[in-house]
Amino acid sequence: MLEEVELWLDRHSWSASERPLDALRAAKQAAGASGTVSVVLPALNEEATVGAIVEAIRGELMSGETPLVDELVVMDSGSSDGTSRVAAEAGARVVHRDSVLPRIPVAAGKGEVLWRSLLVTEGEIVCFVDADLREFDCRFVSGIVGPLLTDPGLHLVKAMYDRPMSGGGERGGRVTELVARPLLNLHWPQLAGFVQPLGGEYAARRALLERLPFPVGYGVELGMLVDTLELAGLEALAQVDVGVRHHRNQDGQALGRMAATIYSTAQRRLERGHLVRPVLTQFDRGSDRLFSPTVHEVTTEERPPMCTVPEYTARQRRRAA
Repeated sequence: MLEEVELWLDRHSWSASERPLDALRAAKQAAGASGTVSVVLPALNEEATVGAIVEAIRGELMSGETPLVDELVVMDSGSSDGTSRVAAEAGARVVHRDSVLPRIPVAAGKGEVLWRSLLVTEGEIVCFVDADLREFDCRFVSGIVGPLLTDPGLHLVKAMYDRPMSGGGERGGRVTELVARPLLNLHWPQLAGFVQPLGGEYAARRALLERLPFPVGYGVELGMLVDTLELAGLEALAQVDVGVRHHRNQDGQALGRMAATIYSTAQRRLERGHLVRPVLTQFDRGSDRLFSPTVHEVTTEERPPMCTVPEYTARQRRRAA
């Protein structure tokens, strides 16, 4: 590990308990307009978990004289279940992906939803939290928002945590260990200190997010880390231990598709070019007991920095007026 990274780990890795809520509320009050916080939950068919997350955030972080969170938005990316209804009943503002920036055809993927969320949120600090978390703890929000409220030199803070597998002793994060961590260590060694580089819980300043391109798929987290390093430097990044993350584990083929997308995101940043053939073939046994191939397109599309989108710049001018 680079000496620079060892020093960074000592200075920019914390536990959520180091910044209690009372101290964060005081810091938020002192920050004024620059300390406004929006929480975004990207959701696709998460009716089983999204309500409890919304209720916890509203009950613990959006109450009192100085609420830590000013705005809570669930971005529904085309759910076929009751995600929108459950989220709204729990008290979130629900925005449907397809209703945002309709002149640009929607692409499937998590990064697409996060990118569009910048157009429907107001906070100067934006916190993203996956909507499939079980046994949700509000430290997943307060822990990563806290450093941005207390240290103006930070621009992006990621959560780190343990990831137990459902029903077994194995640890989760298989794509992280087999794909993302080797890529980062080999090509961007300054980022080798991140415990959960692909984690879906992180907070960032709007002034940073609006300058970043957003890969539309699962590569958004890796792309954001690499691009922030290049744009703002390692000292603008940090991570906070928030405990244990319980969520739905995906099967091996879903992880394979995720890995291909993440690899393509890294490849674009290494070469700023195109994959030779952006497809992934996977195999299942068919009814005849033979292996049947299925070809999946590897998402390589990226959205431009939001500050280049006319609708966004017009909205920001109206907000400043």
